[in-house]
Amino acid sequence: MSAQSNIYNQSLDQHQANFTALSPLSFLERSAKVYPDRLATVYGDVKRSWAETYQRCCQLASALTQRGIGLGDTVSIIAPNLPEHFEAHFGVPMSGAVLNSINTRLDAEAIAFVLQHAETKVLMTEREFSGVVNKALKMIGKKILVIDIDDPTYAEGELIGDTTYDAFLAEGDVGFKGVKPEDEWQAITLNYTSGTTGDPKGVVYHHRGAYLNAVSNIVSWDMGKHPVYLWTLPMFHCNGWCFPWTIAAAAGTSVSLRHVRADMIFEQIKAQQVNHFCGAPIVLNMLNSSPAELKAGIDHQVKVMVAGAAPPASVIQGMEELGFQVTHVYGLTETYGPSVLCAWHDEWDQYDAEKKARLKSRQGVRAPMLDGLMVADSETLEPVPQDGETIGEIFMQGNLVMKGYLKNPSTTDEAFKGGWFHSGDLAVWHTDGYIEIKDRSKDVIISGGENISSIEIEDVLYRHPKIQDAAVVARPDEKWGETPCAFITTSAGETVTEQEIIEFCRENMAHFKTPKRIVMGDLPKTSTGKIQKFLLRNRAKDLK
Repeated sequence: MSAQSNIYNQSLDQHQANFTALSPLSFLERSAKVYPDRLATVYGDVKRSWAETYQRCCQLASALTQRGIGLGDTVSIIAPNLPEHFEAHFGVPMSGAVLNSINTRLDAEAIAFVLQHAETKVLMTEREFSGVVNKALKMIGKKILVIDIDDPTYAEGELIGDTTYDAFLAEGDVGFKGVKPEDEWQAITLNYTSGTTGDPKGVVYHHRGAYLNAVSNIVSWDMGKHPVYLWTLPMFHCNGWCFPWTIAAAAGTSVSLRHVRADMIFEQIKAQQVNHFCGAPIVLNMLNSSPAELKAGIDHQVKVMVAGAAPPASVIQGMEELGFQVTHVYGLTETYGPSVLCAWHDEWDQYDAEKKARLKSRQGVRAPMLDGLMVADSETLEPVPQDGETIGEIFMQGNLVMKGYLKNPSTTDEAFKGGWFHSGDLAVWHTDGYIEIKDRSKDVIISGGENISSIEIEDVLYRHPKIQDAAVVARPDEKWGETPCAFITTSAGETVTEQEIIEFCRENMAHFKTPKRIVMGDLPKTSTGKIQKFLLRNRAKDLK
């Protein structure tokens, strides 16, 4: 039957009455109307309702519009997890512009690259990062509007902008309702990932994917109505894994936390009755090892979502012994954050704590809004046997996959080759359909939830005048999950100390990327001269 002869296609067209482009901006408007007086955001003494939050977001969108910012423009932000950062996830796209939340751990050179590549028109920043941002702005030599987020509780740093956030909001019209996207394929945010090269790639999200992953979070985590969510996960990580929009959809409460410290986390959990938070394994490790007096006094259920380098089963077990319910998820910047989760089965409750923790340490199955997930041969895309032993690459497909890489069509085409998104992560497929990562084909090191490119570190090492060969691999670390480990061969007749190399790296890259161990000696190579990194990974695991 042809499409024309299908009776369900005859005179049944899309209209304004029966079709609206999906956008997470609708969640904010609904919560403001349905729960106007309900608490939306908390930060110290700052407490705002959903009606107040909606008004501020409308004013932000209006002020941006009055400054000529609109469709296709980029508004960047580099700030801690503050209410203003939360508001930007709505106010910026409500102007039609695209929000670019920048990793606060980047150095000035990397920030400058992002600002130039994104063609940023407005930068919102905060005094804690005034030093590195100032350097980045001088590097690009281009005048952009800089807006200071002035947190009165933080005294360090300085104000470097043209105006403050609150003054900028005052320029906006409280009656402005924002620009609704006509096309759900329209870009909503831009996130940069280091990938395997020194220059980060700009991952573009669309309104449809952001909407669906926000809902997927609620369904997969069984969040219900009015969750109280604590920001231990940086909002610059895949837009906080889409949780700003999730919180709005569920009319929950966003509890901001400037710095991730164990005492502050436990304090906020108790004071605000926090029942959901996300983070990397390092955060769970920190909580596990905290003094008993900090842990005492939590008498309600707290759900934890963890991702990054696969958390050791012992970490999950330790958190559950504290009474926290852990959900392990997996995803990439290119998949809006978590798109795979270790969905729990009631029959697993019968197992002992150790076996349950081992099951939870697997990456899992597709999230509710992900259309396709498989482990397959990297070249043929033929699925591997579900035997828990055969290694293949993880592939995803559907609405939770990015729009593509900004200004990089060839890399986008390569990532989508064969109609699937190529993750670059190697895994096995278990008999029950759950996947488990075994290696990372792109040699990306995930340290404390941050992606670190081994090639970027190697590039810096090769700049050292005494180094002839260098290779960087991930080394397991109890605290950080993984840390960079560098193997180097010095030039003939040269000697160098481990500390000298570490200091050289710290001077030439962001500190969190600096190798924690330097190993001297000849590097194993193939007959064609290619360094055999798989042998170095094994050596790194055995280092004391």
